[in-house]
Formats: sequence, structure tokens, C-alpha cells
Amino acid sequence: MQYRKLGRTGFDVSEIGFGAWAIGGSWGPQDDQDSVKALHRALDLGVNFIDTAAGYGDGKSERIIGEVLKARADTSPIYVATKTPPLPGKWPPSPYCDVDERYPESYLRESVEERLRNLQTDSIDVLQLHTWTRAWNQNPKPFDVLKTLQAEGKIRAIGLSTPEHDQNSVIELMRRGYLDVVQVIYNIFEQEPAAELLPVAQEYNVGIIVRVAFDEGVLTGKYTADSTFPEGDFRNNYFAGDRLARAVERVEKLKSEFADTGLSMPQLALKFALSHPAVSTVIPGIRNVYQAEANTAVSDLPALTSETLEKLQEHNWLRAFWYGGKE
Repeated sequence: MQYRKLGRTGFDVSEIGFGAWAIGGSWGPQDDQDSVKALHRALDLGVNFIDTAAGYGDGKSERIIGEVLKARADTSPIYVATKTPPLPGKWPPSPYCDVDERYPESYLRESVEERLRNLQTDSIDVLQLHTWTRAWNQNPKPFDVLKTLQAEGKIRAIGLSTPEHDQNSVIELMRRGYLDVVQVIYNIFEQEPAAELLPVAQEYNVGIIVRVAFDEGVLTGKYTADSTFPEGDFRNNYFAGDRLARAVERVEKLKSEFADTGLSMPQLALKFALSHPAVSTVIPGIRNVYQAEANTAVSDLPALTSETLEKLQEHNWLRAFWYGGKE
């Protein structure tokens, strides 16, 4: 396992982290024993960074992590990042939402205390707000509250998980010094962060956590246009309509074009996400021992060549727009 600096936090984190959404729920049936075994195996293989959230099974993911870390109290440092969502309302927040109503100080303090209890710790390594709106940039009060909690020792680093529809909304916050860490969607299909967000993170020494490196699983190459997901599974909405079929078609092109690299699709996807120098860690979802072993092994594979990266840049997919772009 290779390690990188998480921005200015002082943490040396594993290139491959443990994405802990699935062990909390929303991704089909999940056995808790499988979750515990997956966590232990990943940590045994050198993972020292885990990402979770209050909303992953209403704290279930955090509680499982807390129990596992309690059992490993004598091992080397393991860093945990978790997230606090805004109070109930529109998701993502609308431009008309009041930041004082969605992230009031009393609520943030209560949420942090709950995160501490679930994780069985005295201090959270990275506390991220789980979403944001550009409308709050001129008055980002929640980060002043988090600064106070940081000074009190409740949290060590302050982060933000980007809103999917407007990831660049965090750029101003990075420049103004509010953020130690940003969690961003960055993958072979979603390359917009490379335009400005990632270079700004480098300039201001902000740690970058990459999520959705597999584009919710399709970039692993295991889906077909006819794949179905269990009731209540997040992917039913993500791949609604013809989105799955369109994505699978593009993945098939990737398989053909990059077969000569000798990499599997999951390996290619993770190596692409790690290729940008601003990236500190990539957090694929891990829910069993097999995934823990397969994903962690990618760290020690050779970096992608400049030629391969240049070819992968052509697979950037502006899927939200009406025009087809280059096929």
C-alpha cells in the first residue's frame, strides 16, 4: 500500500481508502459479519483511511466502524472521516435555503457529539458537511462553528462533500481557507474537477478524497444493460431511464480500447482516479473480503502511462447535456 499526504492535515493516508456507505445500507442486502470481516481485511492490508457518514444506515456504518476500531486499539493510527447532513429539507439544498435553518450551531454540535459516540472516539479526524449550495458561500457560518469545534478538540480537520450538480461551488471556500479536505466525484466519465477544482486544491494544500471512482459500479464492467438492483437500492435511481444502457455502452468501448494495458476495469478506474497529483485517497465501496483484497492491491500497480491517460481524457462524458458530444 502506498500513502499520500491528506493536504495540510498532517495525516499520511492510504491511496485506497475504505468507502463505508454499503455497510450501512442502501446498496442491497448486507450481512454485518461480512462488513466486519471486510474492514479488518482492508486494515490488515494497509488501509488506514475510512470514509463514512451519519446518513449511512442512520449511523449504522459509523457504529460498525467504531466497534472494529475498538478491537484494534493497539494498532497504528487509522483515520476516519464522517459527515453531517443538513437538517431535513431539499436535497441538494436549493438557492433559497437558509443556511441558519439547515446547519444551525446547536444542530452541528449535537451531530458531532452523536458522531463521536457512534465512532467511540474523543475526536473526529475529518468532519465533512455532507452537501452544500453555492448560495451559502457569501455567509458560510457552519464553517465558523466547525472551526470552534476544531479549537475545542472535537474535530481535527474540516471538510466538505461536494454537491453532485455543482462541485465547483467549493472552489471559493478552498481559496478562502475554510476547508482542509474536500470530497469530490472524479472518475473516467466525470473529469470536470481536473479543470479547476483539483488545481486549486493543490495550490491551497487541500486534501482530496475521491468518491464514485467506479461511477456507482458501472466502471467495474460488471453491469449489463439489463442489470437490475434490489428494491431500495440507491442504484435504481442513479441508473434510471436509459442511463444504465448508455453507460454500459461506453464501458464496452473502454474495455476494447484499453485491453492492451492488462488492467481490469476496476483497476483502470482506480488508477485513473489516483493519477491526478492533487488526489490524496480514493474510497471505493468495500463490502466483503474479496473487494477489500482486490481494491487495495491496485495501489501497488504501476501508474498509468501518459499515453493511456491522454486516451482516457477522451472518455469524459457530459451526460447532463442535450448534445451527444464526441462518441
